Amino acid sequence: MSRSPSPLKGRIKPALIVSVLPLLALTGGCDSQHPPELLGGQTSIYNVTPNAFSQPAPGLEREQELLFFVGNSFFNQNWVTAPSSTEARDGLGPLFNARSCAGCHFKDGRGRPPESDGESGTGLLVRLSLPNRTEDGSYFADPIYGGQIQDYAIQGILPEARVTILGEEIRGEYTDGTTFTLRQPVYRIEELGYGELHPDIMLSPRVAPQMIGMGLLEAIPEEKILANADPSDRDGDGISGRPNRVWDRSRNSFALGRFGWKANQPTVLQQTAGAFLGDIGITTSVFPEQNCAETHVECLEAQRGGNPEIDDDDLMKVVLYASSLAVPAMRNPDDPQVIKGGEIFEDIGCGDCHTPSTLTGIHPTIPALSEQTIHPYTDLLLHDMGEALADRRPDFEATGREWRTPPLWGIGLFETVNGHTYYLHDGRARNLSEAILWHGGEAAAVRTRFLKLPLAQRQALVQFLQSL
Repeated sequence: MSRSPSPLKGRIKPALIVSVLPLLALTGGCDSQHPPELLGGQTSIYNVTPNAFSQPAPGLEREQELLFFVGNSFFNQNWVTAPSSTEARDGLGPLFNARSCAGCHFKDGRGRPPESDGESGTGLLVRLSLPNRTEDGSYFADPIYGGQIQDYAIQGILPEARVTILGEEIRGEYTDGTTFTLRQPVYRIEELGYGELHPDIMLSPRVAPQMIGMGLLEAIPEEKILANADPSDRDGDGISGRPNRVWDRSRNSFALGRFGWKANQPTVLQQTAGAFLGDIGITTSVFPEQNCAETHVECLEAQRGGNPEIDDDDLMKVVLYASSLAVPAMRNPDDPQVIKGGEIFEDIGCGDCHTPSTLTGIHPTIPALSEQTIHPYTDLLLHDMGEALADRRPDFEATGREWRTPPLWGIGLFETVNGHTYYLHDGRARNLSEAILWHGGEAAAVRTRFLKLPLAQRQALVQFLQSL
């Protein structure tokens, strides 16, 4: 596969700016070869505050700027139980995980698992499915509990269950003798409200990812993504990224999956509508049916907030908002440690899956996102990450050992924005070093190289990642 190396020269060094300003005003103009610290191209921002993930991309049209803030309102404000005088925001539940999009994506950032017994996580979900596939290629949901455990409910209805997590420590050491521990989570579904789960049920815990740059990822031409795919590992490098083919409900056809931990959603629209239904219990024209089992009479008879509960006009404002959240620029790009860490990132093979650079095509509705050189550090493909990270739950074409390469832009700001440093699909890694150490499968060789690095080089690699 042909990969784009991370450019390490020719950077400008911007001053520390914590407000959102158009990049052209800061740099005096940028062409398609703008510096690599502009991770989101000309739609990047310089912002290192707790609101770094919540800013509009520079260059939006005037009307889109106005709609961005309306979408922001729908994203952040709580939905309420129907009927309500607040007709545009009623219809919560009957079963749900959060009362708003921000309930999982606080400050448009990343969720986390519980940090102690009895505490609820933020944006932690448990997906459910059975081994048999439907006509559209997805997998059947649990006949009672549907496609995910919903641990909250409106008044008069029982929540479905409670998710608890136990931790087991795994000890290891680097080649230089430095020891480490990894936290192996064990999930339990307790206090089931409506009977037992199906005996063949498959579970997959997920934390909500950061929201930035979704429109840019959607604008990457499909052929560019597929050009990096090598499902049979023809070049023998041990990397065999595969595309996920999923069902696009709006087009009524199969499409390339781009979003979600297993790339199971094709568009920002379907990702957004799916979250409205699964996480908040809000129906849309994309997912018009409430998630109630046929035997769950109270759920079926609960008052609705309309049909659908968010209309297309308001839904598309949220989609615009999600599509145009700006990507913060790289921090300290000229720091010698950061530059050295970037070289190590390439040398040990991280960039084979976390592809540093690509070009967007023409975005159909947001011109500012078109024809941008971006640095998301992802190939948007599925990779076998080994047994240690396997959830054993397939999703369309993704196997139970495969995960989409997550974008790395923004990972150095998780602590600033969300107050934690939990990584990977379920937040098990407590820091970036642990995240690398959990890699297996196609990334096993990278993990081995990381283990062999001396301490100073490991620290440089982590410092590079923290700059993204």
